This record gives sequence, structure tokens and C-alpha cells, in this order.
Amino acid sequence: MEIIPAIDLKDGRCVRLFQGDFAQETVFSEDPLATALCWQEQGGHRLHLVDLDGAVQGKPAHLEIISAIVGALEIPVQIGGGIRDLNAAESWLSAGADRVVIGTAAVRDPDMVREVCRKHGSHRVVVSVDAKDGMVALQGWTEASTTTVLELAGQMAEIGVERLLYTDIARDGALTGPDVATNTQLARETGLAIQASGGVASVDNVKELLNTGVEGVIIGRALYTGAVSLPEAVAAVA
Repeated sequence: MEIIPAIDLKDGRCVRLFQGDFAQETVFSEDPLATALCWQEQGGHRLHLVDLDGAVQGKPAHLEIISAIVGALEIPVQIGGGIRDLNAAESWLSAGADRVVIGTAAVRDPDMVREVCRKHGSHRVVVSVDAKDGMVALQGWTEASTTTVLELAGQMAEIGVERLLYTDIARDGALTGPDVATNTQLARETGLAIQASGGVASVDNVKELLNTGVEGVIIGRALYTGAVSLPEAVAAVA
């Protein structure tokens, strides 16, 4: 299982939000590049990089910073936030991203997701399934949809997607433990590779996810607060 540290960018800084609420942000670093290099040095298997401003605006908002991070790292980087059309996806892939993470467009424009998979390979696409009370949230988590998590997973599998990133928004940034039940269900019932996100507060939580069948776990706030040591998390899944 991969241990994937997360960097969320807002106004050029590394921040963490509480339950996806832009009004409840904590700034952890003014230097995203130094933070990315730190996570690489501590053994992170890949980096999950989110353009929060881009997620709300619907277009990339941190091109310069993200390009610098991708260029400096040796570990693979997956990028999300504001990727709503083929051009945005291809711009990141051309800039060196290993994968693009697509959220809102998976619900509103599945043909775009299909086209990215067709042109660049399904292995370079991650569909982000962010849920509030079991329903998929859109537009940087600011809007609700009428699609359930499992419905979207099934739809994405049908168009050739191989990998989902599942986040329970209520747990994101809350350090209350991961949604083991839903991650297990997704891993066992969809046939897709699953990345778990939201709620990890300890290395024991990481070990819990080992038994769910997920491919990787994304860790954010717990790394920044010191609740989880990245080298210890990596050692726990070795």
C-alpha cells in the first residue's frame, strides 16, 4: 500500500481545511516546494497535490508553483483541482504529472474523462469521489449532487477508469479516523484501485486500511501536526 502525503495549495501556501470548509483553513507552510521536498525525503511514495483555488474557479490557479514542484521531485505526482476539460488535464500531464485527479467533471462531463483515458491511458487518471452523507460533492466540495458514491464508481468503471480516490468530507482534516467500511466496500465491490483519504490520525489508522484492500492512503493534516510520522507510516506498510 502506498503512503501518499498531500499538499493543498491556497493563495500560494500549504493549507489544510476542516471538512472541506474554505472558512476553516490552517496555514502550515509558506513554501510548498520545500514541503514537497521534505515529504519526498521522508519516504513518501508519491505526492498528492491539490489546487484548491483551481477547484473553486474551475481552472488551474497555481501553474507556476505546481510546475516547479513537479520539476523538482523524483517521486511521481498526481494533481487535482479545477481539471474540468481535456486541455487542463493535458497541460498537467505535459508538465510532468504522473496522474491527473478529476472530480467534478466525472459527474458533469464523463465523456471528458473517457477521452483522457483513451488518449493518455487509464493508468494516468484518478477519479476523485468526495462524499457528504454518501452523496458525491462537486465544485471543490461546495455543491451537492444526486449521485451516490457507488453509482459514480460503477459509471467510471464502465468508461474505463481504473482508479478512484475516495474522501469522506466529514472526516477530512478532522483526525477522527478513516472510513474503513466504505473503503472496504469500494475496494471489494468495484474492481477498481482505491486511494483512501480523510480522517487518518495515527499509524494505527494506516494499519487498519491495510486490511481494506485499498491501493494507497493519502495523509494530510496528521503529517503537518506531527500526529503521524511519515517514515513510521511508510515502515508500517513495507
